Amino acid sequence: MAEAFRGEFNQKVDAKARVSVPASFRRVIEAGDPKFAGGKSSFVLVYGGDRQYLECYTMTEMAKIEDQIALLPAGSKSRRYLERNMITLALNMEVDEDGRIVLPQKGRDKLGITPDEMKAGLEAVFAGTLNKFQIWKSETYAAALAAEADEDDLLPPGADMLSLLPGAGD
Repeated sequence: MAEAFRGEFNQKVDAKARVSVPASFRRVIEAGDPKFAGGKSSFVLVYGGDRQYLECYTMTEMAKIEDQIALLPAGSKSRRYLERNMITLALNMEVDEDGRIVLPQKGRDKLGITPDEMKAGLEAVFAGTLNKFQIWKSETYAAALAAEADEDDLLPPGADMLSLLPGAGD
């Protein structure tokens, strides 16, 4: 993977549900959009599943997922679940000339964003996770990070986090 989504960015959501996509994320979106030739770029926003956030994929990355879903037996429970949550409950999004998107109503509903919060200058968090990025309501993101802070059972005291990578102990 040449381009990756990295970092976390707090972005204001305006009263019209517009939010700026971080510039570094826009570059990855553009690189992952085969139809991009300058101007507007596209990505896929997924609002299905039981996650507390919206998950976003480049067009290229989503095509890989769709290919994998198509390999599952037609009508199987796994395929129906993935089709519903990754295809049906997903939207093609376009980044406008100013680098913004409009958060769709169903996405705002999932995140629990109200019109009053948008008028008050609510912040959304864009969190990079390599081949995709997430959009969170800022307070939900903070709570999720706090809940994950207790990961003492993951690493022994003083261990390097990179030891979790495959082959690190070889």
